[in-house]
Amino acid sequence: MASVTGIPENGNPTQGTSEEEPLLGRRGDASQTDGEPLYWNLWLGTAPIAQAGIWILAAIVWGAIFSNQLIFFSSHPLLNSAGLLLITQSALILQPTHTPSQKRTGTTAHFLFNLIGITSLLAGLIIIEINKAGPGHEHFESPHAILGLTFYITIFLQAIVGFTQYYTPSLYGDVNQAKAIYKYHRISGYVIATLGLATVCAATWTTYNLNVGGIQHWAIILASVLVLTGLLPRIRLQKLGLKRD
Repeated sequence: MASVTGIPENGNPTQGTSEEEPLLGRRGDASQTDGEPLYWNLWLGTAPIAQAGIWILAAIVWGAIFSNQLIFFSSHPLLNSAGLLLITQSALILQPTHTPSQKRTGTTAHFLFNLIGITSLLAGLIIIEINKAGPGHEHFESPHAILGLTFYITIFLQAIVGFTQYYTPSLYGDVNQAKAIYKYHRISGYVIATLGLATVCAATWTTYNLNVGGIQHWAIILASVLVLTGLLPRIRLQKLGLKRD
């Protein structure tokens, strides 16, 4: 039997109390339980698969960079991989929230992870632009460069929209109008995360990696697949407006 709120009165107390179900799995597999600390969301459900993937990816990149002589360019892959790791955490920590208090706390953590992560990505962009300022450096010709530019633009826009939606909803008319486009923010977030992983995969075909870094294509591709395997099943269709409660 359900209460007037739509929450089952005899629901399993060990699971989250939301009727929202993840894309795969049972209700509660990706739903934060009342009283559980927020950081546990980073390991709930299929999150360990995503954690394994993103930490392996970062370790591969950092290991390859520090195994060679450090140069000015070295900061670019270090900062970008760190930024991607942090924005992955920002998604993982917010996904399982469902009550108003959880959403408020989760949104704050989401914002802080993204603030540090996007700052790291911005620094990585500045590094590569300075590095290519000299003669003989072509801009945006390789698949990695094109994907990277697209990723930078979209994630910066995503951050601006996300911040203003939540903290300055009056820019969209009112709170309800701001909330109406939350689902598009969520959908684009998963698309942008996939784009970021594709950018790292494409980096393994760059001249620097082929001649210096030596990172295996398959290793980064496999790590990226693990990230998406752990991240995407925790998507809840109601939050994307694709399924009603």
